[in-house]
Amino acid sequence: MKGNDFKRWRKAQDMSQKEAADSLGLKRRVVQYYEKGERGGKPFKIPRTVRLACYAIVSGITDYQGPEREKKGNAKKPKSPRKSADGE
Repeated sequence: MKGNDFKRWRKAQDMSQKEAADSLGLKRRVVQYYEKGERGGKPFKIPRTVRLACYAIVSGITDYQGPEREKKGNAKKPKSPRKSADGE
């Protein structure tokens, strides 16, 4: 995702820079750096975590609480490590 892609994403979500920053847990200035693609004349890359968060927002995910907990009676046993043919 490049800066212009990020800006298109934000506008497609009908968000201001402040709203995008709030939903991504960033400061507004960082959103501006992402859109510009640079900070102080140096390239400013959008991290994978932010790109994935953008995808999650598009998918309607607003927060993630972790995997669902399994019921006590149905808990899976942890897998034991595989041993090779020579026993190691």
